[in-house]
Amino acid sequence: MIPRLHERTHTPRDPLAETLGRPVSPNEGLTQDTVVAHWPGPDYFTLDHEQRTWTSVQWAEHLQGPYLEHPFAASPDHDRRAILHLDVRLHPDDRELTGPEWAETAHRLARAAGIEIPGKEHGCRWITDQAQPGRLDLIANLIRLDGAWHAPPTDILRRLTDEARRIEQDLRLIPVRTGPAARPAARPAPTASAQLASVLTQLADEQAGPLASVRGLVEHTAHRIARQPGAVGTDTAHRLELIARRLHALQQDLDGAAAQLVQLRVAAVPPAARRTAHRSPKEKCLFALCRPLPGHPP
Repeated sequence: MIPRLHERTHTPRDPLAETLGRPVSPNEGLTQDTVVAHWPGPDYFTLDHEQRTWTSVQWAEHLQGPYLEHPFAASPDHDRRAILHLDVRLHPDDRELTGPEWAETAHRLARAAGIEIPGKEHGCRWITDQAQPGRLDLIANLIRLDGAWHAPPTDILRRLTDEARRIEQDLRLIPVRTGPAARPAARPAPTASAQLASVLTQLADEQAGPLASVRGLVEHTAHRIARQPGAVGTDTAHRLELIARRLHALQQDLDGAAAQLVQLRVAAVPPAARRTAHRSPKEKCLFALCRPLPGHPP
């Protein structure tokens, strides 16, 4: 699970459209399967007999509300960009989380980011969308309901990362590998000779190569024609057998050319380097001990 913090904006419409993968719409109702967690929400603002499923436009207006109600609220450095957006992504091979698991993840990330503070009645409005597979987005307004500006912790990304590791362990998700083992060792780029030798070897493959398939079809056709009555069929079968032999000879020529390219590549390596590469660890150690010191004659 990898958290990412986006640049803050003035309006929640663009972050919400990004999370949904489409523009916000007044005709599209977002169910609890999409908006998996929020504070507060429709149950706080509507009566039981009124609308309880909001459209994406209504959710955007809900998040924009404190920004319009408190036009002078700003950060200590007079920044009015109050919309915070972060997302987390699961490993591609992770299992699908259930609705309650996504909701639990949302609340834990909101608390780690300092957005949700238990017991605080005038906190920040926020929602979390799970509209894309394996991804959860949290959008919040840093202007609290009482008009005060909520400053996220300076180490918010580290806190989110630490909480993501704990969520991975609690929900038995695939952990993100960290440290030197996180990146596989870089493999040397193959030379042009090695690439060409690989192509020729594939062409000459007796089992799965394209020429082997063609040769097999030709031999099969020759065998079937030979069983047909008439001298014409026999002559045609003989000609196909000759074609199959030429294809086999071509495969052998390609195999020989591939072997020659490999030999040329080995020959291009300096002899000293080849000898060092084939030395055992013990031989390398003895060679290092017996090597003359700088400034001394060999």
